[in-house]
Amino acid sequence: MSNLLHRAALAERAARAGGVVARKMFREPLAVDTKANKNDVVTETDRDAQAQVVATVREEFSDDPFLCEEELVSRSGPESVESEPTAVDAVPETGTAWVVDPIDGTANFVRGLRTWTTSVAAIADGEAVGAATYMPSMGDLYASGPDSATRDGTPLSVSDRTDPETFVVVPTGWWDLDDRAEFGRLCTAVGERFGDMHRIGSFQATLAFVADGAIEGAVCPTPTYPWDTIAGVHMVRQAGGTVTDLEGERWRPDSVGLVASNGKAHDELIATANAALE
Repeated sequence: MSNLLHRAALAERAARAGGVVARKMFREPLAVDTKANKNDVVTETDRDAQAQVVATVREEFSDDPFLCEEELVSRSGPESVESEPTAVDAVPETGTAWVVDPIDGTANFVRGLRTWTTSVAAIADGEAVGAATYMPSMGDLYASGPDSATRDGTPLSVSDRTDPETFVVVPTGWWDLDDRAEFGRLCTAVGERFGDMHRIGSFQATLAFVADGAIEGAVCPTPTYPWDTIAGVHMVRQAGGTVTDLEGERWRPDSVGLVASNGKAHDELIATANAALE
């Protein structure tokens, strides 16, 4: 247990270190590149923040592999770390690893919106054992260990609301322009069944808000990436919530779709999402 607690604490420290790098460039002039499409943006700050996260972890676990959103390169770090960090393309089922999203919500970041995060998850034998989602522009650090979840040291708990007509639900994920009709149907279905609908622009922030009880649910019918989800999923579960796939099975990194909630009307969230996709 002590080793798991150590890894959870290091996830917090690494997320904060990377977030500090990103915060220095927030609302500063940025060179913005694109990846898969014109709205899938990335900046040099994403890469620099990720390099700082990796360097921080490698001070203590130099042999652990990393699963990162951006290309894994060695830009900085202690002189004692001579080898290049090892990249993996999926969450390993055995052993230890780290999953890193240096800026989750880069589109918000480049537009000067405050809702973006630096998120880090510590993995052991395919499961998260510690995670941190730092929101540098807000000053909040959400964290979860083997048996706890906190925001700035205060214990987290999912919402205790039970009436779906009072729920705030967030459709999240990414739709190509050709698939926006599906997104529209999901938004309509959520709006008709639940009390309110938001779109936050950061998957990890959304999951942190579910864990914190600020919103009751999040629905993503599309495939997800580990760096967008694993840290937040761990927080929701540690805060007493439920996270499944669209069939109601326990969510795993290779699941298609994600439904996270306070557990009070989880089946209705699943049903609403599936009805919108028919």
